[in-house]
Amino acid sequence: MEIESVRCECCGLKEDCTQDYISDVKAKFDGKWLCGLCSEAVRDEVSRSKKQFGVEEAVKAHMSFCRNFKSNPAVRVADGLRQMLRRRSGDLSNSSSSSKKFTRSASTKLY
Repeated sequence: MEIESVRCECCGLKEDCTQDYISDVKAKFDGKWLCGLCSEAVRDEVSRSKKQFGVEEAVKAHMSFCRNFKSNPAVRVADGLRQMLRRRSGDLSNSSSSSKKFTRSASTKLY
């Protein structure tokens, strides 16, 4: 089993995978290799889309989304994961100012 380094065509994240795995992923995503997080985002888009996206359209939409970020792949992965978790939890607010702030209660002892 030979391991090959491959780069996600959406976010640019590099992973080491077997050739069989790479081929399986490409077969599912219109010939493009996607990392685990991007592939989950595309599957989520296909399943949740009101426009009835096919896989090809969802891959293109996600690639466009990834191109909008100018930071490094790790930051994009973290942002993508945060967005996916918000969608799944029902919290669709995008601004950080609307996120819940957690503080200690008055009864919590610090020591």
